[in-house]
Amino acid sequence: MVWRLQADRKQLPLLLLRLLCLLPTGLPVRSVDFSRSTDNITVRQGDTAVLRCFIDDKSAKVAWLNRSAIIFAGQDKWSLDPRVELDKRSVLEYSLRIQKVDVYDEGPYICSVQTQHHTKTSNVYLIVQVPPKISNISADITVNEGSNVTLVCIANGRPDPIITWRHLNPTARYFEGEEEYLDIQDITREQSGKYECKAANEVAAADVKQVRVTVNYPPIITESKSIEAITGRQANLRCEASAEPKPDFEWYKDDTRINSAQGLEIKSMGNRSTLVVANVTEEHYGNYTCVATNKLGVTNTSLFLYRPGTVIADNGSISLAASIWLMAISLFFCLICKC
Repeated sequence: MVWRLQADRKQLPLLLLRLLCLLPTGLPVRSVDFSRSTDNITVRQGDTAVLRCFIDDKSAKVAWLNRSAIIFAGQDKWSLDPRVELDKRSVLEYSLRIQKVDVYDEGPYICSVQTQHHTKTSNVYLIVQVPPKISNISADITVNEGSNVTLVCIANGRPDPIITWRHLNPTARYFEGEEEYLDIQDITREQSGKYECKAANEVAAADVKQVRVTVNYPPIITESKSIEAITGRQANLRCEASAEPKPDFEWYKDDTRINSAQGLEIKSMGNRSTLVVANVTEEHYGNYTCVATNKLGVTNTSLFLYRPGTVIADNGSISLAASIWLMAISLFFCLICKC
């Protein structure tokens, strides 16, 4: 930008010479002031910019120039841009108004004032700021656990926006030092969910967009419990599994797969499956297996439907001690009967 301004300054004598040839002759020009500093005006894209220029003599000849073009010479408009007009609030003001400023309006502007004694210039550099805008962000993706993931978020703005990423989990983790690309190595199931990209600069409110990352992983049994049941009553054996995609469930009684028939009904929804025994009989007591499956793996757990008073181990199975005790009781009564 500095080089561009210096290049425009080198062309300034030629521009003024061209302008003076267009103005009425007969006015003496004693000096031209090229040493004045440049004023910077910062305007947001879409707003109106007013470039101020004041004169000491209302009879002076004035003009506005932009780079290599003449915008106004006196009251005559040379520019074809309908957004550009003079802003004269007094006879000694010769300001330039530009409506709906855009980035291509940025650059140096020169107000040239010619009086009977000298010619002077006012230099203004127009800076156009642009609010941040995310132009491209990764689509929602699904990956397997352990994969490497790269999320992309491209944003535009002036000044260049700062990009930040945030994982919208309960702790709302921020990723430090990230910009357009967010790299996640060996992604875990805990890292699934929505990721927020925010593009921010000081011009306007930040632009925010989100991308969802789904992490597939094999099933894990999260809840199962053996239950006691009275004959003639209904019993429900429940099994829950965590998995992505959602698991399919199967139930087995010993080694036989169970179908929804003969008083047994399987109800599965999402991560939970329930085996409903409508009317418990002696044949329903025993060991059941819940199997959870998805495309990445399979897992299972055992549950017991047992009679009231049966001792159950901590893992939900009939304890070995209880089994031995029951066998001893049975043997004792068998010996008595034989005696």
